[in-house]
Amino acid sequence: MATLVELSINDFKVIKDLFRSVFTAPPWNDDWSDDEQLDDYLKDLMMVRTPLILGFMEGDGLVGVSIGNIRHWCRGTEYFIEELFVRTDMQGRGFGTGFMKSIENYLKVHGIRQIFLHTERSKPSYEFYKKLGFTDLTELASFFKEF
Repeated sequence: MATLVELSINDFKVIKDLFRSVFTAPPWNDDWSDDEQLDDYLKDLMMVRTPLILGFMEGDGLVGVSIGNIRHWCRGTEYFIEELFVRTDMQGRGFGTGFMKSIENYLKVHGIRQIFLHTERSKPSYEFYKKLGFTDLTELASFFKEF
């Protein structure tokens, strides 16, 4: 059974390795061969004023990561997810859904009632978020979920 854990900048290498393996594979096919660029990108996301980095562990291995931050908004405090990814060989097996449900439970316990994120309509993640009850904010091409 997978469990949710809090991660930090101290977990940078394992997060970076998983990120690269996921996003250089289909359907993303991103070019993250420039190691310095990838380091800078992830540090930009992780080294903010109110980071919240969550991992999904199966046994002793990391199968998913959510990198985001806490933002204070007129509708309440929200978790803004910058990147969410699940190990490629674990996709389509319910780990992403379980991970998101665990994130929602974690946020509820901590008084956070909203998630905001962006994704591409042409990628499988678009249907994934819709399936989980997120609302497509078409004018922004973003998703929002309130609970």
